[in-house]
Amino acid sequence: MDRKQVKLIIFGSAQSKANSRRLVTFGGRPRIIKSKPALQFEKDVKAQVQPMDEMLEGDLSFHADIYYPSRRQDLDPSILLDALQGLIYANDRQFKQISSCRYLDKENPRSEIWIKEIDHDENGPPPSDGV
Repeated sequence: MDRKQVKLIIFGSAQSKANSRRLVTFGGRPRIIKSKPALQFEKDVKAQVQPMDEMLEGDLSFHADIYYPSRRQDLDPSILLDALQGLIYANDRQFKQISSCRYLDKENPRSEIWIKEIDHDENGPPPSDGV
């Protein structure tokens, strides 16, 4: 079976979803929502990525090399997973493997992303032989 894969380069500084929250009030109740820079980054991703005619299906693998403009940001690919949902794949719950690496590029912050369809055993890896 032929597995589809996608490679993308998204320009801009990826925001840490965990550290990019703000407190607002809706109807007199406090709510925590994404920060303005995080929301802007998601818009930037959607402007750069053309939706696929046939999205990736089934179980998926994700890897991102994230180039930040400074050492301040935490390594966090989750905003990329959210932003690409509905463009490349239907739901980020399809991911069975997620990895990322952090790099520094002050002049050209970006995320280099590889997504591919994989075979995944829901029962986990085979038992080890004690090694």
